[in-house]
Parts: sequence; C-alpha cells; structure tokens
Amino acid sequence: MGNSIYRFLCGVCSDLSDAAFTPHGAHDSVAKLGQDILNFQRTKQVPEGLGRHVVSSQNAQANWYKKLQVAWKKARPTPTTPEDAAQLVVLTLKNHQKADVEGFLAFYGLPHPNGAAPSAPSHAPAPAPAAHPTAPTHKPVKAELHTLPVDAKAVADGDTVTVYVDVSERGESSSVPADIKKAAAERTKARAARDYPKADALQKTIADAGYRQVPNAKGQEVLARKYRIRLSGIDAPESSMPYGKEAKEALLKLVEGKCLTVHIYDTDRYGRSVGDLHAGGVFVQEQMLKKGFAWHYAAYDKRAELAKWQSQAQAARKGLWASKKPQEPWEYRKAKRNGGA
Repeated sequence: MGNSIYRFLCGVCSDLSDAAFTPHGAHDSVAKLGQDILNFQRTKQVPEGLGRHVVSSQNAQANWYKKLQVAWKKARPTPTTPEDAAQLVVLTLKNHQKADVEGFLAFYGLPHPNGAAPSAPSHAPAPAPAAHPTAPTHKPVKAELHTLPVDAKAVADGDTVTVYVDVSERGESSSVPADIKKAAAERTKARAARDYPKADALQKTIADAGYRQVPNAKGQEVLARKYRIRLSGIDAPESSMPYGKEAKEALLKLVEGKCLTVHIYDTDRYGRSVGDLHAGGVFVQEQMLKKGFAWHYAAYDKRAELAKWQSQAQAARKGLWASKKPQEPWEYRKAKRNGGA
C-alpha cells in the first residue's frame, strides 16, 4: 500500500513538472527548449544535432540540461518569450565556454542577451529582419518565405537547398490545388488507419505536384509547398571538386533542422528561386564566404560586402583558399561542358 501511494504521488508530481516545461502561449523556440529539457528529464538524452553547434562533449551537454532542468522549474514566471529563455540559459550556463553558450542559443533560435548575433543558426523559427545590417539587398525582394525545419537530405551542395513552406502561411493556401488538399486529408486518414500503401500512393501524388506533408517546429504534420533555393551571390565548389564535400557539410551545418527566412530576388533558368538565407540572425551566404567554402559570384551579384567577406577568407587562407590555385566553379563547369574536366 505504501509503495502504491508513493508511486501515485510521484506520478502527480511528474505531471505537474511536465506542465511547467510547456507553458501556454510560449514562443515556438521556447516551447522547443522546454520540450527538450523535459525529454532529457525522461530519457537522459540530449537533442540530436546539438553537437553540430557546440564544442563540448555529450557528457558536458547532459550536464547543461541537468542545470537547466532545475533552473526552469525554479523560474517565476516560466519563460515564454525568446528573450526570457535566453536570459535563463545565459545565467544558468554562465561558467561554461562562450562558444558553447552562443551555439546553444543559436540551436534554439534564441537571441543573445547582449544583442550579439548567435554564432550558429537557429533550431526554431526566428525570421531575420529585411534590413539585417550584414545582409544588404541588391534587388527588390519579390517574396519572403518562412520555412519549416530543413531536412538533412535537402542540401544538394554548397549553394542549393530545398525548403518547404507551410501552406497555411499567408498567400500559400489559396494557391494549393483542390485535389492536393483532398489527397493530403485522405493521406492523414490512411495513416491513422495504418493503411500505409494507400498513404504512400497519396504522398507520391502530393509530391509530384510540388508539395509534401512534413512536420512543423512543434512536430505536427502539415501540408507544405516545395521550393528549391539557389543562394544568391555565391558559387560553391561542385561535389566532384576539391572542397565540394566540405562546402556541402558547411551549408548543412548552418541550416539542418532550422526554420529559415528566405528573401527571394529572382528565378533562374533551372526554375530555382534565387535569394538570401537567414537562420536565427545569421546571414548564411556571409558565413559560407567567411569560412572559405564558396566564391563570390560577382557575375550575378555585385554586392561589395560579398567581395569583402571572400577577401577576408582568402587572406586567412580558410577553406578552399588553403589551396594554391583553387579553380572557380563556373570555370570547372565550363571545362566539363567542353569535355576538359
């Protein structure tokens, strides 16, 4: 009897604790952090992908979540805004390495309390402002997209990524064909009934039309429209070139699992949307150039800032600039077309 009462009371306490980690009205990035802390409380596992953004080991990361678990429970009121959550993280991890704290904040898309931009992209939606000081526009922005979390398979190379936008976003829903909406509803029912062959067939119909049902930042499956994005102003090494693999990995590290803001300027001859990518306050092209994993594509984008960031990487011999005579990707493609590569 005594053990039964004990287990019952523990269960009640656990339920109360669980509710504290998912406060009503919390911002998506805060809700994600709370959910990850709760998951750690249950499984003792840190989130997959965090290691891409921090320098310490998984054991050290587990220690952070132990501390945050205690701090979160003590917080009054419980954090609901990105600013409040960021303040809690910084105070809790104040004795840890700066790179770890900044990487942790960026992983969740939380702002740095002192106003500095995170050193890596976000884990949750954090749209960059159109007038971001390090991302000057060079043409009128035709459209602004806010994407769902980017899948690892979506990165084709160092300058192209496939993204999905929830059709419930403004301007998207009205353009979805009626048969695709119907197919999505039927697929949801088929999955619920565990009729997976039917669900797979419907998914193909949806995908062939340029849509897909994918999880949003809260893990809820939604109908989304597909966009292929060609990063404006940079040209990364082709996959078969030296540093091609490294360029792809660098872009993957910046965008995987993140919700991006995309400023679209144009459409190229391959049907890709050409634009700028922002992830949690980070201008993606800037990072690719500064790390030496892309060239400034001056033939199509003459922004002086891009040239400056390339020059900085060249001077520091970063990435591809460690080679004596790196070949321009556009010259490589030209040679390949002419049978010389």
